[in-house]
Amino acid sequence: MNALHAPTDISLYRATSMTSAGPSREPLSIRAGRIDASVAAGAYRVELRDHLIFPGLINAHEHLQVNCVPPFRKGAPFPNSYAWIAAFQKHFENPAVIAALHVSKALRLKHGGLKNLLAGTTCVAHHDPWHPTLDAADFPVTLLRDFGWSYTLAGPGYGPPLEQSFAATPADQPWFIHLAEGTDATAQAELSQLDQIGCLAPNSVLIHGVGLREQDIDRVIAVGASVVWCPGSNLALLGQSLDPRRLLAAGRLALGSDSRLSGARDLLAEMRDVAARGELDAGQLLALATTHAARVLRMPLHGSLTPGGPADMVIVEDRGGDEVESLVGIERSQIRAVVHAGVPRIADPDFIEWFAAAGVETVPVMLDGKPKLLAKTLADPALMALEPGLELVTHSNERDRSVEARYH
Repeated sequence: MNALHAPTDISLYRATSMTSAGPSREPLSIRAGRIDASVAAGAYRVELRDHLIFPGLINAHEHLQVNCVPPFRKGAPFPNSYAWIAAFQKHFENPAVIAALHVSKALRLKHGGLKNLLAGTTCVAHHDPWHPTLDAADFPVTLLRDFGWSYTLAGPGYGPPLEQSFAATPADQPWFIHLAEGTDATAQAELSQLDQIGCLAPNSVLIHGVGLREQDIDRVIAVGASVVWCPGSNLALLGQSLDPRRLLAAGRLALGSDSRLSGARDLLAEMRDVAARGELDAGQLLALATTHAARVLRMPLHGSLTPGGPADMVIVEDRGGDEVESLVGIERSQIRAVVHAGVPRIADPDFIEWFAAAGVETVPVMLDGKPKLLAKTLADPALMALEPGLELVTHSNERDRSVEARYH
């Protein structure tokens, strides 16, 4: 039986849960895919001594369908996104790009979801036209659904018309636009232009914002708008990124990975890179990918382990010291389990009984060289072939590894 919602109540014991109120050692209960306030009698018990449970991460900006497209190799940094878009057109002549885009969009979208899930991201804001595949019951992650968007202020004629899209978006839903994505005067002028046409409001979510000046950040905070920070992509394309500190302090910032076309491998890698550069500490990064992102995306039940909210979780070993650093800074293969809607979706092999209790069939896989169990619904060979580092374990490659280990 393959189910997205566990038919059995689950209780997680002896772990430290990283709640919005702070660390808790109370048992965490799951019922019908949501976190429950009480432990049900007869619930299946999962012992998690020396483990930490974090909320599933939220990726506040992603283009799901282009993660298998080879990155564009550029020279000098571009002055703005429009110059990058123009230069990228020649990239479409690359045979590897042509081959990647011949893969069906449906499969590429699902691959983008899988890429996020493998690194502990359980909720994603997809900034592109909606596609029927995104409505599939077995899509790997939860998607933001109630929102409006336009692509950029100056074109390139892709996506909904800007002013009409903004006007049609209810005030209690986020409205997204790539803005100030550059370092030149063109990018620096965009916030004022958006403001002048009446599209800067509390529900405006500005993607990238590299060209925002101090007075622009003052204006964003005063209006109550928000910015999604994608530092890996910004540094790769523009050679510069937004200083996140003031927007973070105001609670008006979230974190996004953009896509592998220009950004980091996934949100976990993005967080690790920022921490390594010393731009923010682990606690700040976790907030950007959980509680802050939930506020920016207007998804109040996500990003925390709150009763009534979705049971989306990342489980890791407690490495001692600062608990948050046990997640921020690790590789995706070090995650013990990723739980989506109350069900383990990928986990270490010793979680097999939990998969069975949840009614989820699994297949053995290798993730970046480490053995895992993957929910069978995600083990489509065509899907897995798009993800570097993810490999189905067969009798033949098990035998090959055994021989290699014996002689090396």
